[in-house]
Formats: sequence, C-alpha cells, structure tokens
Amino acid sequence: MNLMFDDSHAFQGSDFGDGHAAALRDILSARPDNRFRTSAIITASMDMRTDEDVRQLTDTAQQPTLIFDVGGKFCYVNRSFQALARACLRDNAVTQADRLAHLHPDLIPAAAIALASSKGEWSGEIFIAPPQGRPIVLQLQLVRLGNEDAFDCRFGAIFRDASEEYARGCELQARNVELEAANAKYRSAHEQLIQTEKMASIGQLAAGVAHEINNPIGYVHSNLATLVNYTSHLLSLIQAYENAVAREKPNPLLAEIEEMRRRFDIEFVRDDLPQLLSESREGVERVRKIVQDLKDFSRSDATHEWVMADLHKGLDSTLNIVWNELKYKARVVKTYGELPRVECIPSELNQVFLNILVNAGQAIEQNGVITVTTSLEGAEACVAIGDDGMGIPENVLPKIFDPFFTTKAVGAGTGLGLSISYGILKKHGGRFEVSSTPGQGTLFKIYIPVRQPAREVPSI
Repeated sequence: MNLMFDDSHAFQGSDFGDGHAAALRDILSARPDNRFRTSAIITASMDMRTDEDVRQLTDTAQQPTLIFDVGGKFCYVNRSFQALARACLRDNAVTQADRLAHLHPDLIPAAAIALASSKGEWSGEIFIAPPQGRPIVLQLQLVRLGNEDAFDCRFGAIFRDASEEYARGCELQARNVELEAANAKYRSAHEQLIQTEKMASIGQLAAGVAHEINNPIGYVHSNLATLVNYTSHLLSLIQAYENAVAREKPNPLLAEIEEMRRRFDIEFVRDDLPQLLSESREGVERVRKIVQDLKDFSRSDATHEWVMADLHKGLDSTLNIVWNELKYKARVVKTYGELPRVECIPSELNQVFLNILVNAGQAIEQNGVITVTTSLEGAEACVAIGDDGMGIPENVLPKIFDPFFTTKAVGAGTGLGLSISYGILKKHGGRFEVSSTPGQGTLFKIYIPVRQPAREVPSI
C-alpha cells in the first residue's frame, strides 16, 4: 500500500512552482496567533526569499501540511502528512492516494471545508478511529487560499497530533475516577470507624448504664408494690365506710372502723402515699432521661444534618451517659459561660465530648476532679475539659491523635477515640489545644466555630 509521492514529496505531475510557494507562505502567515506553528517556522517564514526555502522548511516541519484544490485533489503534501495519510486511508485496497476521497472522511470534514471557503479559515479538533491501532486526535487549521469565487481556489491544511494529550487526558480521567472511588471508600470507612468507635464506647458504658437504670427501677418497683397494699387497705376502709353509712344509728360497726384505721395506720398512709407517687415519678423520669440521653448520643435515627444546637445540652447529656464511669473516682465541676447556639452536628460533637471525658476518668485513679468549662472566644465556642490525673508524657503528646495509637493495655482501647475526635473537629472547622503535665493533669480545649461558612441550618 504505497502513497504516490515522488522524491520531492509532492504528488507526481505537480511542480513546486511559484503558485505552491505563495500558497505555503499564505498558510504560514495565515494568523499571527496560529497555535499550530512553531516559533522557528514563524521566524523562518519572515526571512524566506526563495521558493526552495519554503519547500525545504515545509517538508521538514513536524506538522503535517497539505494543499488541495476544490475537487479534493492534492496539490502538495509534506513528509509528515505522508505518514498521517498512511494511517488514515479510507480503504486498505487504495494504492494511489492523491485526493481527499481516498482518506478517512473525518480527516478534513466537508463541513470544515465549507466554513473555510465562506469565512476564510476554520480550526478545530478531529477524532479518527482507524480499524487498527489507537485513536488519532488531531488539531486542524484549514485556510482558504485565493479568492473564494476563483475557479482555482485551493485550501491549505496544517495538522497537529494531539493523540498523546488525548491519551494523557483519558488516563487522568481514569485516575480521577479511581481517586473518586477511593475517596468514597475512605469516607465510607471513616463513617464506619466513627460508628464502630461509638458502639465500642456504648458497649464500654453498657454495664454502668444498666446499673444507673436498675437503681431507679428498683425503688419504682418497690414503691409500686407498697402502693398496691396501700390501695387495697384504702379500698377496704372505703367499703367499710359504705357499709356503716348504709346502716341505721346507733351503729355498732363504728368501733370496727376505728379498729381498721388503727390497724392500717391510715393517717400514715395518707401522708406517705403522695411521697411514694412523687418518688415513683422521679424514678421513671430518671429512667426516661437516661434512655433519652442514650438515644441522643447514639442518634441511630440521625440524618447527620447541620443544626444550631445548644452545646450545654449536649455536654449534660454526655455527662449523664458517662457518669457511671466517673462517679466512683472523680467529681465533676461544671462552669458554663454564656454560649450562643452553635452550628454543628450534635451527635458527632457528643462523641468528641464523651471520648475526652472517658479519657479524663481513666487518667484519674481516685478522688480526682474533672472540670468542664465553656466560654465564647471571638467567633468560636470553647469547651475546656480538664483533669488532675496522671497526665501525658511529653514524648507521647504529639502522637495522641494518631490512628490506633494507645497507651492502654491490649483490649482496653481501640486507639481510635482521639483520632476520630480530631477528624470530627476538623470537619467542623475546629481545633484542639492540649496541655499536660505528668503527675498533675491534662487540659483539652475544644474550639468550634459558632457558624459554618454559607449554610442555612435549622435550630434545635
């Protein structure tokens, strides 16, 4: 399969004369901002004095160059176009390619020729998928040479191979898809880690919560049992009164009624019954509060929406959940300042508070103090949680937010609590400040922006 070119790289039967030299000069100087020319070609074209210079320059140029007439017959091609033409034959059976009809129809689209004929030039990107090999992507500039109405109107075409750029673009696009998929996997894994840590925290606190629930339930049960007896006695007394009223005077049952009053201690019952009911209501309310705090903390039904929330309410709820871990070894001193509602995801910040409070409790051996202080510092809410426990060694302090880093015994911690807390705070645009002195205690300061940028949120 040979293209019919002679040694001068023009078609057989066509001379490289004044007409072709002038046409090539027209192509090279068609547009000052022609992106297909190299600076060497631009400079050289300005200094050209002979037709031979034009031919040599064009033949050695890396950009495939072609001149053809209105009938599509080739008038001139350079060496680079020969290689392009071999890759873009319309049919493998073609043995003499001397016109556009022999090449792939998309190499120089008919619409591009029509636009170049009417407007003087056309430029754009073309895509050719040959039967074999990789796709060819070309940038084409097509220039009308001569008068539009002239019978011998010709067209000049300069190509630039953009296949490598296209391949790199496709590769970058594929890499981008891979990165998006990896990022989605990372986000999913991060959410799973948060939920895992949350469930681990709840599991750790489950025994304490059960104990907290069991106490109020115990005296509610006992009080209700006593209330049943009291009610029985009262009903018996009422029945006796009804019988007495139904009889005529003098009534011998009055003595019996008085005996029942003394035996059932009705005066005491009358005083104790309201207290029993009040204690029962208080116990049930405590159970309800504990269950509600558990629900608020776990937020299994949460949509993770940003809302304007009360941080004090979140701290109290979290303290209620973690109280059984703290009450046997420390007392909690709360000093709440004036805070506005903060734009946040409450369940996630509650997770941060819980992790810090649990760590504070574990740092104290006995009879310690945990302080919880809030304040407004500029546009940030500050929650400071301190303890007077064992403190953090200086060489360990830089590592406390690293995933899976823990100083606890095997099985006593996942090493994810502070790492997840750091991620949550970063998501909220906040930050930690940690100071610690071994043997004296640790202070975590949690800074959270009061408002997130450009977001309308509901209030809870």
